[in-house]
Amino acid sequence: MARKENIRDELIRAGIEELNLHSITDFSVRRIAAKCGVSPAAPYKHFKNKQEFIAEIINHVNAEWNRRQQRIMETNNSDTRQLLVEFSISYVKFLVENPFLRSILMIKDDEFDMVYNKLRAEMSKLTQELVAKYCREVNMPEETYVRKLYVVRALIYGAALMFDNGELEYNEENLEFVRKNIDREFDLP
Repeated sequence: MARKENIRDELIRAGIEELNLHSITDFSVRRIAAKCGVSPAAPYKHFKNKQEFIAEIINHVNAEWNRRQQRIMETNNSDTRQLLVEFSISYVKFLVENPFLRSILMIKDDEFDMVYNKLRAEMSKLTQELVAKYCREVNMPEETYVRKLYVVRALIYGAALMFDNGELEYNEENLEFVRKNIDREFDLP
């Protein structure tokens, strides 16, 4: 049973690499099987179909993101605004480290949405909750919360995209720039 678990984990890791190299539109189970040294049918012993395979990859990545979120919560749990900013920066880093996530988060396809919409929503759920919590703590009206959430998410996704495509060098100085802009948003009306 342990060997079967190891193959499954190996397939998921290779699937992440496949998504990073080829995106979701060119995702090939056959290439993944070859990379893992198993038959083309072997992945289907672990995953019912391609959609379930991709869903398991997203679940695996969500689990890693949840572990990171937990570590941040353990070290920054007293100040909601500081926690929100640190989560946002960590999310930028996570998106840069896992570029395929942006394509999964941004893809618009009815069939895809039915399978993956809930999984995608999990990625930004805590950021949304923290923006709402902070806005309530400082008595911001509902329409302000909606705008703040939009700006924070735009800064997160925009920064990750700019880092990934080279418009902005991915370094601590520029991460600090993004951090300050996210924090500054909550000083604005």
